[in-house]
Amino acid sequence: MKISLVIFTWNEIDGMRVIMPQIKKEWYDELIIVDGGSTDGTIEYAREHGYYLFVQKEKGSGAAFLEAVEKTTGDIVIIFSPDGNSVPDRIPILIEKIKEDYDIVIVSRYLDGAKSDDDDRVTAFGNWMFTALINLLFGSNITDSLVMYRAFKRNLVKDLGINTKTSAWGTQLLTRAIKRNLKVGEIPGNEPARIGGKRKMSPLRNGAIELVRIAREFFSGDRKYSHSTRNDSSCVKGE
Repeated sequence: MKISLVIFTWNEIDGMRVIMPQIKKEWYDELIIVDGGSTDGTIEYAREHGYYLFVQKEKGSGAAFLEAVEKTTGDIVIIFSPDGNSVPDRIPILIEKIKEDYDIVIVSRYLDGAKSDDDDRVTAFGNWMFTALINLLFGSNITDSLVMYRAFKRNLVKDLGINTKTSAWGTQLLTRAIKRNLKVGEIPGNEPARIGGKRKMSPLRNGAIELVRIAREFFSGDRKYSHSTRNDSSCVKGE
C-alpha cells in the first residue's frame, strides 16, 4: 500500500518546528501540506525544508481536505495536524491497523486510556455528545467521531461522494462509510495541548455544522446505503 500523509496548516510555525522533525520519511510515500494562507512563516518553513506545500483555493477545512486528497496518489491517506494535537508516533501504528483490511481507522482520544489535554469542558462535552449521537443514529460503536487524525482508503472520497467544504468533512466520511457497511476501526492516541498559535475551531459554530451534517446524513434518501455496521473499536497497543 502506498501511503499519502496530508498535513493541514494555517499559521502553525511553532508546531511545525517541533513536530515535523519527528515524522520519519519511512512512514510515508508522499507528504502533502495544504495551507490555509499562513502569514507567520509556516509556508516558508515548509518550502525551506523541502516539503511539498500548496495553498488551498477555497476557504474551509473541507475544501482543504478535498483539494489535498485530489492531489494524493496513495492507496491510503492519513490526515495529520502539526499543531501538537497529533502525535507522530501513532502514524506507523495507524498504518499497521488499516492494513488489516479496514476502510477507516480513527486515532481515538478516548479509547483504552487515551486522553485529550486540549479539551475543555465545552469541547469534551461536544465530542462525547456528537459521538454518542452518531452511534445512536447509525448503529456504530466508535469512541471519537470528531478527531481529524485518521487514515482511510483514498477511493472512499469518490465512492462515497464526499463533497462538503465545511469542517464536518470527517463526519460525512464516517457516517457514509457506516451506512455503506464498511469496516471502521480505532486505535488509542493521546492528544497533547496545541503548541503555539490559536485554536481555529469555534465550538458553537462547528457544533452547529456537525449537527446539520449528521441530520442530513441520517435523513438522506440515498437508499443504496445499509444501516448495518461492521465497526470494530479493537485497539492496537503501543502507548
